[in-house]
Amino acid sequence: MVVREYEGVRRKQAIGEMVKAIRIDSPGIIASFGEDAAVIEHGSEALLLAADGIWSRLMEADPYWAGYCSVLVNIHDIAAMGGKPLAMVDVFSISDTGIQKQVIAGMHDASLQFGVPIVGGHLHPDTPYSVIDVAILGVAPKDGIIYSHTAGLGDVIIAAVDLTGRVHPSCILNWDSVTMKSAAEVRAQISVLESLGRDHLVTAGKDISNPGIIGTLGMLLEVSGKGATIDLDAIPRPDLKENGMTFEQWVRIYPGMGFVLTARESCVEEVQRRFAAAGMTAAVIGTIDASRELRITYKGEDSSVFDFAQNGIMRLFSDDVPCHTP
Repeated sequence: MVVREYEGVRRKQAIGEMVKAIRIDSPGIIASFGEDAAVIEHGSEALLLAADGIWSRLMEADPYWAGYCSVLVNIHDIAAMGGKPLAMVDVFSISDTGIQKQVIAGMHDASLQFGVPIVGGHLHPDTPYSVIDVAILGVAPKDGIIYSHTAGLGDVIIAAVDLTGRVHPSCILNWDSVTMKSAAEVRAQISVLESLGRDHLVTAGKDISNPGIIGTLGMLLEVSGKGATIDLDAIPRPDLKENGMTFEQWVRIYPGMGFVLTARESCVEEVQRRFAAAGMTAAVIGTIDASRELRITYKGEDSSVFDFAQNGIMRLFSDDVPCHTP
């Protein structure tokens, strides 16, 4: 199966061993590994803390887009938790001043567009390689957080994506739906997730990241201890022929704005309405079950993608590596 063997999925397999090596119990940590952001108790609210880095191949292909994405992926992580992003810091290792200027320009433009400032960081100006990593701080009401591990039996699965965009010219597995949008448009899309968490309209969620739509759903199922069957034909997509894409490419792509969510069936219509108002398409693509296996169907045929009882994506399932507090 192309999704199971996709590099964006296989790269996640090292996470479990790292978690075993570094995790310690700490009071005040409400949730951590397996979520898009750690959730830290802070009075009547919760702080959200996340970090992400950019593949070196993207830095080499398009430094400006790499800088832009270093901000974008972190904002996605806070949004996916139902939070409001507050500020970022970066660690920039650079060997080429030409690349440096382009990366910084991309970071600046994304920061300005989304209204999330970069407030500090660290610079390595003499490394033999070029890498950008960003950490982000967000905030959310304690009772309005969207977790990854809370999908419930019988919940429907919703894929929400901004289909108005283009395949990015520097990366065939990036769907750019953001650089051509106004600040008001992208901020409205982020705010949808805040409202869904605040109004308890979804039961779980993740932003669609490097593993693509199916791989991201797999990570949500893994930490929720659940399974699902999805219909490939129900996945929202742009005009593939017009955009020079195959469906296989689309399900692996990183979208400029995209989320996988679970919800009670009674909430689906309102969830779809809120996304539509922000220019995004939200479609029901499947249902959560107790199988601990992700299966796909297409035109009457079905097959297994991931069997989490045998092997996970992040490999976090073990008694000694909980991803959240009980």
